Amino acid sequence: MNHSPSVTSLLQRAAEGDQPAFEQAFELVYNELQHLAHAQLRRELEGHTLNTGALVHEAYLKLERGLPTGLDRAHFLAIAATAMRRVLVDHARRFHAEKRGGVNHAVAIESMDELPGAMRDARLIDLDEALARLATLDERQARVVECRFFGGLTENETADALSIGLRTVKRDWAKARSWLYRELYPDAVA
Repeated sequence: MNHSPSVTSLLQRAAEGDQPAFEQAFELVYNELQHLAHAQLRRELEGHTLNTGALVHEAYLKLERGLPTGLDRAHFLAIAATAMRRVLVDHARRFHAEKRGGVNHAVAIESMDELPGAMRDARLIDLDEALARLATLDERQARVVECRFFGGLTENETADALSIGLRTVKRDWAKARSWLYRELYPDAVA
């Protein structure tokens, strides 16, 4: 019989300020967080100064500042994916201040990892800015993109993390990708 607390109960205690509960919950989902970090870093430059462990650690530092109440494992992973995205975008901004330099190649949202590294950083910044604009128009679509693209979650995992139906995820994912493409490549759709 397993008497260890569930991730959900630990996250609830962590949201109430229980630091040891946060640490224990983080430890229980650590392998999944490493998987998320690895998926996000695959899109980055070879030899990126952040490795999987460093990205997970940076996300830990962002997340330990406070969690909303009512989280379960899936919701926590979605929030962690967002924290990792913020770390990577901040890193790209620091190390690639000339975000609009070079040629602006159109690329599908799923295949950004095929771009040369420096261009990926610039596109990541552009994508982050476009995603912020999308969030002002449709917060749920922006969250779907965060889960699917940045979090590497499947459609089913995204539906669970956002507490919405699978058909809604599919519809929002398609709409968001289309909207983001128009935002990122206005000349391509003219």
